[in-house]
Parts: sequence; C-alpha cells; structure tokens
Amino acid sequence: MESYKIKFTEEIAKAAVLGGAFLGGGGGGSLENGLSTAKKALELGDLYLYSPDYLKEDDIVITASAVGSPASKEGYVDYTYCKRAYELLNEMLESNIGGVITNENGGHSTTNGWILSAVTGLPLIDAPCNGRAHPTGTMGSMGLTRLEDYKTIQIALGGKVENNKYLEMVVKGNLASTSALVRQGAAEAGGLVTVLRNPVKAEFLYDNAAIGGLKQAIDIGNVYIQHEGNGEKILAELKKIIPFEVIASGTVKQYDINIQGGFDVGQIVITADNAQRDFNLTFWNEYMTLECKEQRIATFPDLIATLDKETGKVLSSAEIKEKDNVVVVKVPKEYLKLGKGMFDQNLFKQAEDVINKELIKFIF
Repeated sequence: MESYKIKFTEEIAKAAVLGGAFLGGGGGGSLENGLSTAKKALELGDLYLYSPDYLKEDDIVITASAVGSPASKEGYVDYTYCKRAYELLNEMLESNIGGVITNENGGHSTTNGWILSAVTGLPLIDAPCNGRAHPTGTMGSMGLTRLEDYKTIQIALGGKVENNKYLEMVVKGNLASTSALVRQGAAEAGGLVTVLRNPVKAEFLYDNAAIGGLKQAIDIGNVYIQHEGNGEKILAELKKIIPFEVIASGTVKQYDINIQGGFDVGQIVITADNAQRDFNLTFWNEYMTLECKEQRIATFPDLIATLDKETGKVLSSAEIKEKDNVVVVKVPKEYLKLGKGMFDQNLFKQAEDVINKELIKFIF
C-alpha cells in the first residue's frame, strides 16, 4: 500500500472536487457546493489527506456523508452541524475516533468530512466507502450489510432553524432500517442532512473500502485545471488516467425529474449529432442505465457521465437541462475503485423497482 500525507492547498482541493464531480456519475452533489465546502474547510484549519496505513488497525473510523435530493431547493446544512454531529457520535461510542472517511466521490460528496477534519484535527483518511457516487446509504456501507451482527450508529442533522426545519437524529440499529430513517429525516429537514455513521475498525477498510479514491479524484481534477474550458483536450488527457469510451455527442431532447422519498428520479433523452438515434439515460440521483434503441450500453456501477461538449464541465443529473450540448462517456466498473457495497446484488433490487429497469442481470 502506498504511503502518503498530502496537505491540501487551494489548488489540490479544487482538483479533488473537479475530479470528484467526474466520478460522481451523475450524482454526488453539485460542483459549486463542493468548491464552497472546500474553501470553508481551508478557512477553518489545516487539512491533510492520509493514506490508510497512518491508522492503527484497531482505530475507530467513521464515515461522513450527505443524504438527500441534489435538486431540492430547501435543503440546508451549516458547517457547524458537522461538529455537532461529531459530538453526538462521541457520546454514543465507547472508543475514541481515529479518523474519518467520505462515503463516496462526487462534486460535493468528495468533501464530506473535510470541515470536520479541519475543525477538530481528526485525520481525513483516503479510503472512501466507494470511489464513485451511489444512491443509497447501504451501497456506501463497504459491505457491512453482509455482517448480520453489525449494528450501526447514524447521526444526522439538517434544515434551517428559521424555517422550523432543523432536525437532529441519533439512530442505532441495522443498516437498512437506520438508513431508511435517515433518508426520511432528510426529506423532513427540507431535502438534505449531513451524516456521520458506521463506525468500524481501521483494519476493515483495507479489504472493503475504495483505497486511494480521493487521490484518484485529485489526479483527474488536475487535468481539468490544466486544460480548463477545453473539452476536447480534457477528454484526451483524461484517457491517460482512467479508461473510458465516448458513447455519444448530442443535444438534450428531453429531461424529466421527480423528487421521490428524498431522491431525484428521472430520465434524459439525448439526440445524437447525426440525429439518427436517441440515447436514453435513467437516474436515481446517479445515472443508472444508458440505452440506445433498447440496447443496454452501460449499467450502474459503470460510471456514466454527461459533460458539456465545449468546456468538458461535468453536468450532474440535477443540473443538466434541455437543449444542453453534451458528451456522454462510460467508464466500465472494472476500471473504478469500488467499495464492497457495489458487489452485493441484494442492494440493487430497490434501484430496479425505482427506475423500472433490470440491473442485476447486467452486473453480476
């Protein structure tokens, strides 16, 4: 395992967010919110990224996450909520916390845990639960759903006090039930909560987390910084870092979105430049399927990303709109850093029900 300690500068933080947006696969929150969070974290204190070998095997590590609908207009989390969540979690634990990891990569979610680390000095560990974004908390649990005796603790805060939406939750129990309660809490808080959850020993990360996921995001983001605004050059240079295929280039013909149970659910139709065929994407926060003439081209956890054709900027499923000129790319799952939650087919059944598409037979 590579050993490193990286001090975040403004440029490194920006690169992590830009690369995280690409690895969001349509989800993972907005790039603008991620840049804002990164800036705030650097204002609050020094921030370092540690490789997992920094920890002792029996150190307790917690996951920082945000749960909710990226398209929600009422979602609100203040940076002080992160420290409050940490205080509440410490009250519940018998052991000291040795580090924090993010649940996933994404435009905003890559920065999960950054403010907490900057404020408290708690080490930020480069072992995301997943190297790409995913819709449910159970998918980001590093396979803990397979451990029948594991009981989690989840702390969730969100909402504006002045809107009478502020909410604090402390739940303990099995992963599925507690994750469902947190998702419901996000909806009640206006669409978004910040979450600390799933304490595990550091040794659990080695075989179950997406080791090096944030470092990969930084490498991808550096390409965006070096070739800012040049979509063609960005695509060319990204291929040297992560294998992908350009599936289509065209115009967004149709965009449908609904907020259901705290998720963004919908579909997008993109007409290819030659106007001879349409490409259909479904999303459940993240892009789940990509098809053309009912032929499946990509299936989550393959990474499906939509980029502005001219600038290369990542357009998430919550940000893309009709008449946008886009490029659709696919990174096969084999080339991604994935946590163990992406290898449990039971976790994909809910997604099938939501988007009314088969997933499992294309994945496993």
